[in-house]
Amino acid sequence: MLMPDTSVVARLIARYRAQEHRLLDAPHDERARRRFEDTAYTLCVLMCERTARDAVLAAEHYVHRRIRAAAQPVAARRAAGGC
Repeated sequence: MLMPDTSVVARLIARYRAQEHRLLDAPHDERARRRFEDTAYTLCVLMCERTARDAVLAAEHYVHRRIRAAAQPVAARRAAGGC
């Protein structure tokens, strides 16, 4: 299965959270609502989830898992006495 780039997912999470705050500050702003919904839809498609809440949670889990996986070889090298 083709997986999204971690940096793209991280940017979408940040955009989603920023737009969420803007929408909470101005709930009647249609333009802000449209941007928020577009970002939520993109996350749903990328993460194969049906709701924005599930998509954001899956995206955050995905990014954290990928970061941990990338850092693990460095930690293993250090534990073995390497650089």
